[in-house]
Amino acid sequence: MDTGATLSFDKRSYEVARLERILTPALLVYADYVRQNIQTTLGLVGGDARKLRPHVKTAKLAWVVREMASAGITDYKCATTLELLTAATCGARDVLVAYPATGANAERVRQIAASFPEVAISALVESPERIGEWAGSGVGLFIDVNPGMDRTGIGQERTEAIAEMAKAIRKAKIAFRGLHYYEGHLGSLALDERTSVAHRGYDQLMEIAAALKAAGVPAENVVTSGTPAFPCALAYAGFRMAPFHHQFSPGTVVFNDLTSLSQLPREWAYRPAAVVLSRVVSRPRANIVTCDAGHKSVSADAGVPNCRAIGREDLTPLKPSEEHLPLEVPEGASVPAIGEFLYLVPKHVCPTVNNFDHALVVEQGKVARLDRVAARGRENPLALSLRGPEATG
Repeated sequence: MDTGATLSFDKRSYEVARLERILTPALLVYADYVRQNIQTTLGLVGGDARKLRPHVKTAKLAWVVREMASAGITDYKCATTLELLTAATCGARDVLVAYPATGANAERVRQIAASFPEVAISALVESPERIGEWAGSGVGLFIDVNPGMDRTGIGQERTEAIAEMAKAIRKAKIAFRGLHYYEGHLGSLALDERTSVAHRGYDQLMEIAAALKAAGVPAENVVTSGTPAFPCALAYAGFRMAPFHHQFSPGTVVFNDLTSLSQLPREWAYRPAAVVLSRVVSRPRANIVTCDAGHKSVSADAGVPNCRAIGREDLTPLKPSEEHLPLEVPEGASVPAIGEFLYLVPKHVCPTVNNFDHALVVEQGKVARLDRVAARGRENPLALSLRGPEATG
């Protein structure tokens, strides 16, 4: 699959004035492109914000979550209790903790739910043994269905067991919210094949929903489709006439990265809205320059090259170390000067955003403000033992 190698962007639309006093590497978030990406996503679902439940692991900045909320998007997914807190304090009305929480982590979710009674908070379960952990908490439950990714969830072929679990949730007097189905493992497939495989999985999901209805425990909600499967789910007719409320859950689209832009149709015209500003700091060889954005800045979890330089797509990023990113300069090309700025679009934006404590918000070609990356990292591991404001962030 093309993971962004052929993508190019207009450098003039990303250049920021008066950077001399900015410490690098720095995370730049372009407010206009964030808003454009949000509106593009809404347009793809016919303007119905209720069809969206984006994952906040990408956004992480409180103002971005507020931007989505102001556009009518108030249902979210999250993976950590800090992301849950950020969503709950920034306009969310319904948050699914799409991660198997247990022990102290589950207790912390229950504690946050008690602190935000106006927010409908749900968790995932994949086995009957975990249901009792949520009894009396006010936290609803989604059954996590494994679509073949083999990361979490109960196998989609176990229809009878899923129905029995739904009955057990009801018996425990816990709200059964529906089904969660994350088919992220399909992202490496070309779109046609991805769609074909995804639709076979959705057919099974529809059969599960029908079995639940027949068993007297209908799934009111079904959540599918992160960014890679978003176009596949949009094309699935069964979701448009389903007896349940279906939601798409793409998160990366609010910022986008090389991977998402290669997975989604080009005509959707998403834009990278978060880039890493870096300076060239060395020229160790005639055909290599090094900038100050190693893998502690631009995540390398999606492989090498881990980014592209806007306006210098001819440069090939090599294997980064912690604080250094060497780039190969092709023969005959101009060599970036020491001190020159490079605007790097990451291959995987979600962990890249998580590398930064703060983001510079860019408006009309200028740094408008500094914003904290509110959902970066995790909560204090002793949060359960704290009292007062510390217990809720």
